Amino acid sequence: MHFASLPDTRAEQDPIQPCLSDDRLLLNNGDFAGRVRGAAAAFSAVGIGTDDIVAIMLPNQVELVVALFAAWRLGAAVTPIDPALTQEEAEYQLADSGAKLVVSENSNFSVPTITPDGLPTDGVTPEVECDPNSLALVIYTSGTTGRPKGVLLDHSNLTAMCEISAEFTELSAADHSLVILPLFHANGIVLGILTPLLVGGRATIARRFTPDTFFSVVGRVRPTYFSAVPAIYAMTLGRPLAEPVDFSSVRFVVCGGAPMPAQYITAFEARFGVPIVEGYGLSEATCASTANPLAGPRKPGTVGVPMRGQDVAIMDPDGRMLPTGDAGEVVVRGPVVMRGYLNRPDDTARTIVDGWLHTGDVGRFDEDGYLVLIDRIKDLIIRGAENIYPSEIEVILCRDPCVAEAAVVGAPDATLGEVPVAYVVPKPGRKVQPDELLEFCRTLLAKYKLPIEIHVLDHLPRNPAGKIHKPTLRARASSMENR
Repeated sequence: MHFASLPDTRAEQDPIQPCLSDDRLLLNNGDFAGRVRGAAAAFSAVGIGTDDIVAIMLPNQVELVVALFAAWRLGAAVTPIDPALTQEEAEYQLADSGAKLVVSENSNFSVPTITPDGLPTDGVTPEVECDPNSLALVIYTSGTTGRPKGVLLDHSNLTAMCEISAEFTELSAADHSLVILPLFHANGIVLGILTPLLVGGRATIARRFTPDTFFSVVGRVRPTYFSAVPAIYAMTLGRPLAEPVDFSSVRFVVCGGAPMPAQYITAFEARFGVPIVEGYGLSEATCASTANPLAGPRKPGTVGVPMRGQDVAIMDPDGRMLPTGDAGEVVVRGPVVMRGYLNRPDDTARTIVDGWLHTGDVGRFDEDGYLVLIDRIKDLIIRGAENIYPSEIEVILCRDPCVAEAAVVGAPDATLGEVPVAYVVPKPGRKVQPDELLEFCRTLLAKYKLPIEIHVLDHLPRNPAGKIHKPTLRARASSMENR
């Protein structure tokens, strides 16, 4: 199917059924379809059509979803931009994606801009025949070089993922999603918005997560499920409850984005009486490839079993499949695997080999067929649910005129999982002030990418080949006496 027709289909079936809301707006199916038509008319008026790219740089709000469906209505694709990015970072994504329009409160971009207030509440657009295999999303994720790469997902990817997820979690028209994850990630879009809307349910968008108000939001909104990352569950567990928490509407919650300590899962389920469905997936596989069954045994410490329609296997460096219990690279095959990376055929060819998506993660299957993640092949740092590649930060650090070399590693953090720590070597005759260097980074990096510490060294440790030896730095960053 093509999601372009979903707003009209829902409006025809039941125009007054609640569809989408945030803390300012509540749209029924008829309202939602009208706003999608209006936004599509505004996009069409500035020349957006089939195969164009529309960028959306907004915080979590109804207008973001409206703009998403409006672009699809015209046969265009969308690239969501993290609103926390700096101007320079956002401009890179606009240029790399070839976006012809951006929907944002910021009007200082190099491409035409429409603000959310400028989107009409209804309108008329030309009929566009939409191909189910047409491009839907360009989700940006960091690459091995540190420069973000555009993951190409088509409508058939989205449809497959939504159908698989709905079946796995037994979603129906009675379900109500509370969206607390950012809508510039595949998880928030696919599991938070598209899946419940596809099955006839509804979604409520939280503008931002705050531990102080989260429980009252759940009690007021009365969702049947929500998806979060381990850091959010850790924060909720760490807060004393002054008043009773009403979780009576919640059937289950989802955890993804990073491995969650088994003790957190056990504690959350015991405290709130709600099962956690922990899963694993990548943007390159649309959202999720394995999950702990809602109706079957859930095994904390694993990320569950392969979801229907997907093959998940463990492969050695020579491309041979490994038996149960052996550790190797996790590979995925199925209808959710991306088309490839935008304008990066070499990266695509390295990542998708003979139909298998190479995840870069190391794992093994236990005796019951549950996937256990062991480590990451790459140097990726996962801070909360945000992916950070050290090389991206290192490039910025080395732009300072006093810095000769820089290395960034992940250090363990009890709440966020990992945080970036930087080590720099000054140029001869120069002096590096860590506070000043951090301020320099603040203008060029999103807040979540900022190192929590910058250490000045005379030299960086190296292996016999002369390469920076990051295991030594990781050990140093993990040591309490050096933190």
